[in-house]
Amino acid sequence: MPTSPMTSPRREASSTSPYRRVLLKLSGEAFCASGGMGIEPGELAMIAEEVKDAYQTGVELAVVVGGGNFVRGARFAKVAHIHQAVADQMGMLATVMNGLALREALLHIGVDSRVMTAVDIRAVAEPFIRGRALRHMEKRRVVILVAGTGNPFCTTDTCAALRATELECELLVKATKVDGVYSADPKKDPTATRYDKLTFAESLAKNLGVMDMTALAMCQENKIPVLVFDFKQRGNIRGVMQGQKLGTMITPP
Repeated sequence: MPTSPMTSPRREASSTSPYRRVLLKLSGEAFCASGGMGIEPGELAMIAEEVKDAYQTGVELAVVVGGGNFVRGARFAKVAHIHQAVADQMGMLATVMNGLALREALLHIGVDSRVMTAVDIRAVAEPFIRGRALRHMEKRRVVILVAGTGNPFCTTDTCAALRATELECELLVKATKVDGVYSADPKKDPTATRYDKLTFAESLAKNLGVMDMTALAMCQENKIPVLVFDFKQRGNIRGVMQGQKLGTMITPP
């Protein structure tokens, strides 16, 4: 992928990562225990420590956060008689809360970070501007991206694919609660098998539910590999940044 004038191909001499710039997608459920809601301090602290470990490999890091620990727009719209556009806006605000919490947790452990939002909330976070985001990362700041794309009917997976493209990331890492992509839900089907590698075409054809179709198609078009892995295992995020073979890698053919 070509390098823009705002970016630098150089890595720090101490870098232990084969990647220059990576986008990490964290679901809202990462901020609470399984089956829980809201933000739990222990889970937040764990995420911050894992992000710090990844940051210390020398990679330039952007993080897109979801908001499902507070509200999931599409599901909430169906059960609460709220128009999905409004429910999705509520979901965007949920991601802002998660992003602010992550920033504070990172600052507490010595990692400089910034929250950038796709919706205008200037009293809370700075607006997402591509050049400014790149500059923050060049200055060794973790950039936390919230409010999705700023548009309803777009998932945070689509946001992750869009921002990875805009910021010229070499890898999109999707942190989940399972250790990769399976042929079926491993919790429901004991015969489900895990894939080590997939192409985008295979993932789309098999409808494996890795990401939504829009997000996968965008990554495929822009040749951005997607790695799906279990972030709850300590050290996995750092391992991914160092090029270890974890989870399932989805690539162009």
